[in-house]
Amino acid sequence: MQELVELLNKAGKAYYQDAEEIMTNYEYDALYDELCGLEKELGITLSNSPTVNVGYEVLSELPKERHESPMLSLDKTKDVEALKEFAGDQKVVISWKMDGLTIVLTYRDGQLVKAVTRGNGEVGEVITNNAKVFKNIPLQIAYKGELVLRGEAVIGYKDFEKINEEIAETDAKYKNPRNLCSGSVRQLNNEITAKRNVKFYAFSLVKAENVDFHNSRAYQLDWLKSQGFEVVEHYVVEKEELEAEVIKFSEKIKENDFPSDGLVLIYDDMAYGQSLGRTSKFPRDSFAFKWEDETRETVLREIEWSPSRTGLINPVAIFEPVELEGTTVSRASVHNISIMEELELGIGDTIEVYKANMIIPQIARNLTRSGVKDIPAVCPVCKGKTRIRKVSNAKALYCMNPECQAKQIKAYALFVSRDALNIEGLSEATLEKFIARGFIHEYADVFHLDRYREEIQTMEGFGEKSYLNLMDSVEKARETTLPKVIYSLGIANIGLANAKMICREIGYDTDRVMDITVEELNAISGVGDVIAKAYVDYFGEESHREAFQRLLKELTIAREEVNTDGQIFKGKNFVITGNVTHFANRNEAKELIESKGGKVTGSVTSKTNYLINNNKESSSSKNKKAKELGIPVISEDEFLEMLEAQEG
Repeated sequence: MQELVELLNKAGKAYYQDAEEIMTNYEYDALYDELCGLEKELGITLSNSPTVNVGYEVLSELPKERHESPMLSLDKTKDVEALKEFAGDQKVVISWKMDGLTIVLTYRDGQLVKAVTRGNGEVGEVITNNAKVFKNIPLQIAYKGELVLRGEAVIGYKDFEKINEEIAETDAKYKNPRNLCSGSVRQLNNEITAKRNVKFYAFSLVKAENVDFHNSRAYQLDWLKSQGFEVVEHYVVEKEELEAEVIKFSEKIKENDFPSDGLVLIYDDMAYGQSLGRTSKFPRDSFAFKWEDETRETVLREIEWSPSRTGLINPVAIFEPVELEGTTVSRASVHNISIMEELELGIGDTIEVYKANMIIPQIARNLTRSGVKDIPAVCPVCKGKTRIRKVSNAKALYCMNPECQAKQIKAYALFVSRDALNIEGLSEATLEKFIARGFIHEYADVFHLDRYREEIQTMEGFGEKSYLNLMDSVEKARETTLPKVIYSLGIANIGLANAKMICREIGYDTDRVMDITVEELNAISGVGDVIAKAYVDYFGEESHREAFQRLLKELTIAREEVNTDGQIFKGKNFVITGNVTHFANRNEAKELIESKGGKVTGSVTSKTNYLINNNKESSSSKNKKAKELGIPVISEDEFLEMLEAQEG
């Protein structure tokens, strides 16, 4: 079911958002029917299933509700010996203590009817509509009695970083995934929740009548899994195995995408656990183990100021390398100037550092507190003026130059993308780091990253192997085509297809790229005034011309023969949809059409001359549109016959 949901959602996104088809309608319908059959057979429907459409809703406020039974905190320890003492002669279930927001779900007649946050343990907020758009929650389950369970809503580190990157103001950024999750789960508009990739992991069953759980907490979790819930990773262990199990869990933390601040133990024997009752604060059947924060003393050597695409310049503490949680750490983000001032952070200070949740390096204390000095007056990337701004209660440093390279991350991401120079290993996050450190000031600099080999190899996420792979990809990118180079510049409205048409017009002559006129561009079918003006305006700036000339010196551009006699499809617009059989893929067919002077677009319009679809009777939206507009729908065989006839 999960595989089908993922595949169908991928196909739906490709079709409706990207105007592409990764499978035929026939295949989609068959897989959809298979999913419907499984949902009927199992009585389970996942929240992200394409068979359900959860409507978005905006509330004026979140209603409050008292929990039937209070949600108590757990007694905690950082000592493994205390865990052994707790276990005694009983088997215990050990699982992650996830660092998110605890949610109580209620199902009746197999339907999700209510979701409530933990709140203060006595009263929580009703977030039912938001829970329905969590990524992995079942909206319908096979069990028809009343089911009440508890679990943790979490947002992974990757989604946390991605969402924070899109927030311009420093004070508006979320400090950690837990804060982001709390804000996402408690939105008044669940369309926002849906975009945040919140996941739910069940950790406790509160109520389910007339089910034999064999007096076992572990069996309860396995039963919840059979109802379609994702449950926390858990194991049944005895006292003698506890220390080894804690070590195994701690070793997995680095690979986990979700935040965890420890482990939870609960007696597997339900009757025994319930017989122990509770104290005024804690239940006696469960116990929490918190990771011992390993701290190290070191010396602050530098504050590195790291500009971002929003103009915000983040202070990063660089200190003498120390070993923390099995890795060497030498840097930690300080977030903003207010935090620097609170720590009275100065170069040469003796500081204590640790890893929050054993993952994120942080400064715990400043032991010498010499004070903040030397906040840069100019941006380290572009040398433009900086200004300290106060956003809410936090002071932060900003670059005021709108042309700062650090603000052009999207442009550089396009430059290295697959249809452009195709340089693997340069994600937006990596580009941002390279630009912030001054490795890249213009496009040509990408081909000289070898100058910074030592620095790159010591960066987080990079070692010798990843550095060598990146350099290999950079070298391969030197051999390219002129249309890809023009597309890579990110000129407004110039896609790869338009770049190819322009190159054909100028005979693939690099000397003419910068000097083609608006009139010449307007004469090309499919270009038009807007594209022509954007192109000419771009090369009208001397800085762009100089940067382009420097880039050309780094590249070997394959000379393409121009055969105007073979331009049999000049002025013709095609759309290709569905599977192809005579070509390796649709892109190969597209390249053939473009080599014959034609143009291939992603959607059917009044300007389309032919729609190529081997399933001519398909009820797809492209077929319907073509028929409405009277545009011929031709098969691949008919296209090849037409090609042969025109060339003959």
